[in-house]
Amino acid sequence: MAIIDDIEKIVNSYGAFLYDIETVNENDETIYRIYITKEGGVDLDLCVDISRDISPLLDIEPPVSGEYRFEVSSPGIERKLTKPKHFKHSLGEKIKVKILGEGKIKGTLKNADDEGITVETKEGEKNYKYSQLGTVKTYFEW
Repeated sequence: MAIIDDIEKIVNSYGAFLYDIETVNENDETIYRIYITKEGGVDLDLCVDISRDISPLLDIEPPVSGEYRFEVSSPGIERKLTKPKHFKHSLGEKIKVKILGEGKIKGTLKNADDEGITVETKEGEKNYKYSQLGTVKTYFEW
């Protein structure tokens, strides 16, 4: 999709990473939401700047039919990892993993490629293919 490529170029021009895009309905309102991440964190000014640069693209090529609200946001410090690129950009972070048919583990994401991940747990390093993973989320210890 050409618009996604253009959005990604704009996000990257700010030194940020396009984490995900979703369209959701909340309170009878359609929201087209772009999630971004950046080394050192995402602040409100960055979201505003990126939003301002992307808005004209969406005026020309609307991402959804009908009225919608457009938002640029951080996915948060505790977020779901669903795509290989999410895992690759979360190396070194603490994660909670539901392993299909095995239960849950916690550890540090040590490696991620197009096939699977390596998690450092108290018991040592464990390798999993993406097909073995259920829900995976980053978490923060307060």
